[in-house]
Amino acid sequence: MAEVGAILPRRAAPKSGFPGWYRGDAGYVDRIRKQFVIALLISSDVIAAIFATSIGPALLATTGIDLSNDKRLPIAFLILTFFCLRLYTGCGPSPYERFRLRAIGIVGFVAVDLLIGFDSGPRFVAGICEAFLLLTFGHYMEAMIRTLLIRVDLWGASTALVGCSDSNRQLARLLMHEPALGLTPIGFIETPRDRAQQITTLPLPLIGTIADRHRIYRHVEFAICGSGSELSALTSEHNPAMTSCRLLLVEDVRDFQSLWLRTRMLGGAIGIEIRRDLCLRHNQLLKRAIDIFLAIPMALLVWPLIAILAVTIKLVDPGRAFYVQERIGRNGKTLRMIKLRTMYADAERRLEMHLNSDPQARAEWQRMFKLSRDPRVLPFIGNFMRRASLDELPQFWNVIRGDMSLVGPRPFPAYHMSTFDDEFQAIRVSVPPGITGMWQVSSRSNGDLQIQRAQDLFYIRNWSIWLDIYILLQTVPAVLAAKGAK
Repeated sequence: MAEVGAILPRRAAPKSGFPGWYRGDAGYVDRIRKQFVIALLISSDVIAAIFATSIGPALLATTGIDLSNDKRLPIAFLILTFFCLRLYTGCGPSPYERFRLRAIGIVGFVAVDLLIGFDSGPRFVAGICEAFLLLTFGHYMEAMIRTLLIRVDLWGASTALVGCSDSNRQLARLLMHEPALGLTPIGFIETPRDRAQQITTLPLPLIGTIADRHRIYRHVEFAICGSGSELSALTSEHNPAMTSCRLLLVEDVRDFQSLWLRTRMLGGAIGIEIRRDLCLRHNQLLKRAIDIFLAIPMALLVWPLIAILAVTIKLVDPGRAFYVQERIGRNGKTLRMIKLRTMYADAERRLEMHLNSDPQARAEWQRMFKLSRDPRVLPFIGNFMRRASLDELPQFWNVIRGDMSLVGPRPFPAYHMSTFDDEFQAIRVSVPPGITGMWQVSSRSNGDLQIQRAQDLFYIRNWSIWLDIYILLQTVPAVLAAKGAK
């Protein structure tokens, strides 16, 4: 077994060479981390709220609606609402759940605001506009602050994992890879079972044993237990220091829903309610209504750009500017997906010649069905449209027709779909495909088949209207950054 060492400050050295106070005493930084993060989050929400509540009435004033004399709730009430929803804990929750809580808080805030000052139809329109601006600006401001805090290693509570089991080691790697989840692992707590198994390879150091738990409580904000026995061992004796350490009992539920779970008390037991919200009829109708409500005005807005791109394509390579590609749609039916052409007219011949002459390219194609250097793509305009996802714009027509949704698993060609197992294929075609989705706002083309499978399953099993709106908002920075686009 690896030697048990002392608990080290997680910020013994800065990640990014951040100047000034960050290079000082790491213990002091740990002590003020939570207060600093909370203050920064509140400040970002105040700035976003001031901007949203100022620009909304200004935009409406251009239409002749004057709201300057309306009674308004103070922004402090919005901050208090977010505080009650636990958005200012300094240790999470996950970005998806934070977005849902933020949306609920804004809806409540705007509803009360309308009750106080409502006296006409224009005021109702103003409330909807204000809610949209508050949600959008607040979401992007928080994302920017979270990225900054992650960069300087201040986002996430210091966390110890109780036990060195395979699942805990995988969890430690996950938390290290996804700091946005809000838990920063600093080491493992050894159990008697670990010592008997003589585990020698760990992604993080040992910081103590179960017997040292009273000392460890003073240095970590969270302790994660992988079983009820480990949780019982930690809580077998009362210790005042434990009040500052929060405990998490973790169960691997990757094959089930993991967002928006509901708990039920069943006598002395805890039940977890799991359901597939996307399978409910009223949710399918709601999703379709939102698609129509958003797709029609967006299609009207982008059609001049589509026309300009179509003319440019014909100038670069004579032929049709649009083409219809057959993909696997809902219930396994053939979907005729409309796209702007980004490839040469003889694209298939060029691909076959390239794969035959380059074994590395063939291996890349078989692994991801994408090429980092694709000989089929039109010069300049083709790469530009792909990186900005402009070739997908005509698919708003597919959404209006009902063939697709704005958000959903990306429809795959038959050859791509056939590489997955039958069970996953059945799950994937049970929901409407989308223009954008979980894979597009995270990995995009950098994700291989296993990542695609995991992210599509995550979306289908955890669907909610909040998750759809979150993905739509995340699509904007993903497209602008062109990260992973091919």
